[in-house]
Amino acid sequence: MSTSAALRRLALPGILRFGRPSDIWFKPALSVLAATALPTLALLVLGRLDLAMYPIAGAMSALYCHNRPYAARYRALAWVVLGMVGGLAVALLTAALTTNAAVLVGVGALMAAVQKAVCDATRIGPPASVVLTFISSTALFLPQTPAQVPGHIGLALLGGVWAWLVCMAPGLLRPHGPERRATAHALDMAAAYAAASGTAEVQAKARAAAASAVQAAWQCLLAGARSDLTRRSLIRLVACAEAAVTAPGDAAPERLQAWARKLLGSGSVPRIGHPVPDGEEVLGVDAEMTASPRAAWWSRHNLLAPIAVRTGIGCALAGYASLALGIGRPYWAIVTAASLYQANLTLTRRRAVERVVGNLIGVFAFAAIVPLAHLHPATLVLCFLTFCFAAAALIGPNYWLHTVCVTPMALLITEFAQVQDSVQLITGRITDTLVGTLVGFAAALAVTNRRAGDRLEHALTAAEHAREHTAALLAEPDPVPSALNASRRRLGAALVELRASADTAAGEWWQRALPSDRVVHAEQSGHQTLAEALRRQRPVALDQNAGTTGQDARA
Repeated sequence: MSTSAALRRLALPGILRFGRPSDIWFKPALSVLAATALPTLALLVLGRLDLAMYPIAGAMSALYCHNRPYAARYRALAWVVLGMVGGLAVALLTAALTTNAAVLVGVGALMAAVQKAVCDATRIGPPASVVLTFISSTALFLPQTPAQVPGHIGLALLGGVWAWLVCMAPGLLRPHGPERRATAHALDMAAAYAAASGTAEVQAKARAAAASAVQAAWQCLLAGARSDLTRRSLIRLVACAEAAVTAPGDAAPERLQAWARKLLGSGSVPRIGHPVPDGEEVLGVDAEMTASPRAAWWSRHNLLAPIAVRTGIGCALAGYASLALGIGRPYWAIVTAASLYQANLTLTRRRAVERVVGNLIGVFAFAAIVPLAHLHPATLVLCFLTFCFAAAALIGPNYWLHTVCVTPMALLITEFAQVQDSVQLITGRITDTLVGTLVGFAAALAVTNRRAGDRLEHALTAAEHAREHTAALLAEPDPVPSALNASRRRLGAALVELRASADTAAGEWWQRALPSDRVVHAEQSGHQTLAEALRRQRPVALDQNAGTTGQDARA
């Protein structure tokens, strides 16, 4: 791709449009509210609101893992809590050992790079590393003595444990909730693709979105440990969605949407025909882990180094620029820079615009609310909790609105220890936002990510090999059903990875010419092979009379 063509891609229209909120927007919002309210209100009653920052740090773990089934969530969320508290511990210990601002900025930038790399490698999901960096960078500049560190870490750990309990509690009432939502999303996306009309590009985007949703649903079901009637019914529904993506002409979008609505409700799970034996339909779902583990590891981690380097350099330069301007809170610039870095330069540029607009509006919101917050510590806490709830509810497709709420929330936290000069806070926040954005984006331009092209080449080769393997099985007169099923799923996963890799590489600049024609051919032939494989297998998912919604599996 030429430099001029890549730069034209950076001009993204409609950056500040309103996106549809997540179907579960209320879950992280309510979880964070419950996780932060208890320790904050308890410290308010005790008259020690100055300590609220520490349990809040652990409580922010409640933002994570809401899309994971409970069997996997308890482990992933425990690691998030440990990562949050561990980052805070390193920051507090560093702050206790030195007050040299240059050293603190360097440590903050290094931690931001490590947090970015780890969150991307583990695919922990939104809000990814930004909250971790916010907590650790802020703690670096808190006055601290070595004797205070253990107590403050203990408060953070208590807040994290409480957040873990809050996030796991809904599993007692709705144990299959995440799997139901993932299946419903797959059905909705498959229905949208089956009903899609318009240009070939529009249909290709719909197909890619549907295939990605189906793959995510399979992985969600794979992560769930429970083996029961409900899970097997959900497996059949995802198989129906997969069939609709592979052969949209044979699908019934209205029926898929009706099943999705039932899953999102509180009723029973639609039962399609007879439940399949456990494991029959999910054989091969873990394609990313079994198809070529070394190749998958290389593909994912080879891309992380440039992004981590971008993060480290950008955060360091932003922090030092803030210090040079004498603003006094360089961690704001560090967090601003860290929040920019996405999978490619196009998305990074988009995030920069969202961050600046959201922060500027958020500063004005803080200016409007701060007189009320200063009336009493209780009103300060209530204002903080309100913005905390709103920020968690808006995260995702409305990042700039999320930032509008995060900005006053972060400024209100600084008021917990003592009342601050509002004019100084506002001026510093605006300056650090602009400095962090400009310097951070300059670092993204300087640190090119040419490995995105390598990742695309590798994903392309993997997709071609997976298609050839599936085609070879289809050429046999009587292929083993389990082998064909596993190969088909492996091919589906490879095509999803190929599309993601192509989108990432297309959003980078200073790239060599991308094999666009080869990608188009690989996707077309791959989906044709998937359709042929599906026709050779049991046609239950495509049979319009295979099941009724009158038979249900109780959730």
